[in-house]
Amino acid sequence: MSTLSAPLVPAWRPSWVNSGTRQAALVLAASGALAISAQVQIPMWPVPVTGQTFVVLLLGFLLGPRLAVAATLTYLVEGAVGLPVFAGFGAGVAVLTGPTAGYLWGFVLAAGLTGVLATRGWQNRPATTALAMLLGNVVIYLLGAGWLAQLTDVSTALSSGVWPFLVGDLAKIALATALVPALAARIGGATD
Repeated sequence: MSTLSAPLVPAWRPSWVNSGTRQAALVLAASGALAISAQVQIPMWPVPVTGQTFVVLLLGFLLGPRLAVAATLTYLVEGAVGLPVFAGFGAGVAVLTGPTAGYLWGFVLAAGLTGVLATRGWQNRPATTALAMLLGNVVIYLLGAGWLAQLTDVSTALSSGVWPFLVGDLAKIALATALVPALAARIGGATD
């Protein structure tokens, strides 16, 4: 089974553009999408509501596990070296160890998980697509709230790192689930 990214890059290309170049371009574009989605936010403390989970959950379906993980790791590295890609134009290693660190690292695993499930055909039915995205979101919550609980306590982690996000994340999952078949139809279906 395959993901939806292969048709995004046309078969015709200059001879200098190889598969590695195309994959690098997809990874950079995806990390850019994550950076933009981080700025679509409702400020809350210690964890803001952002558009990132929406993008992360789609990345696995669009790029497959390897490239989706590469894109999320690239995003984290960009932020670690000082590019203002994190929520609120944040940057630096401190963000990767602060209250939102578990969520950020959870993005990597969630993108990989949804990518693996996409390659196993979970994008073929809305119910399995939604379930894959729900599982990806659970991974983000487990790592995010787990890390936050280490810095605060379990009650605070749940009250400020999980409960306020449930309705919004379910809406993001519904929208992302609706987009998967629309993207497949637009770009010719899953091929790689």
